[in-house]
Amino acid sequence: MTARNLSRRSFTARASGATDRITKTYHELRDLIVRGRLAPGTRIIESDIATRLEVSRTPVRSALQRLQQEGFVLSSSPGKQLRLSVAPLTQEDAREVFGILGEIEGLGTRWAAELEPTRRARLVMDLTEVNTTLAAAAQHVPADPNEVFDLHTRFHWECLAALDAPRLQALHQGIKPQAERYRRIYSNIFAHDSRISIDEHTVIIERIREGDADGSQRAVQVNWRNAAERLSQVIEMMGERGSW
Repeated sequence: MTARNLSRRSFTARASGATDRITKTYHELRDLIVRGRLAPGTRIIESDIATRLEVSRTPVRSALQRLQQEGFVLSSSPGKQLRLSVAPLTQEDAREVFGILGEIEGLGTRWAAELEPTRRARLVMDLTEVNTTLAAAAQHVPADPNEVFDLHTRFHWECLAALDAPRLQALHQGIKPQAERYRRIYSNIFAHDSRISIDEHTVIIERIREGDADGSQRAVQVNWRNAAERLSQVIEMMGERGSW
């Protein structure tokens, strides 16, 4: 092997390693935000994040740029100094995020209703199982908000997972963590208000079972629209998080 080839391989390996570090840092930092460990409105200091994640500031900077593009981090310029903060949780933002998810999942559920009968029947069985488990979990006293949240998430992913639709799945995975912030931070309220969602899930399942593409799409959109309204009422009662 020539010196040029060795040099090229070495450069490629270094570049790949740097990309992996940036990706890992991005996911770790996003997880801190989604789970509320970096609370809404918290000021983000690059050096503090680097120390916390035990990485250099370079991957942190790249991760923050991506998180800004996705709406998890906001920038402001008091004076001449750039300031980064975790995006607040607001009624307006919740309606936007939940509305987008309703459109994405609505399209996915429409396609799910158009699956050939065997695949559709399998999906209906899986959705019914998840919704039944969710109903049982919601009846526990006290209900475990994390279990309820995970089952809600699983139900809404099942339809997309049943499809051969990688682009739609990627769109969903890109926006879903933003809704997850709300559900986790206001999880105790959601855990005790699952009956309506469970009933709405039952309608979704029936529309898919019938092969009703229009009805399936509408049912999911209604589910997310109602969830946004319920969340808006919770935020109004408990207050927005991180607004300034």
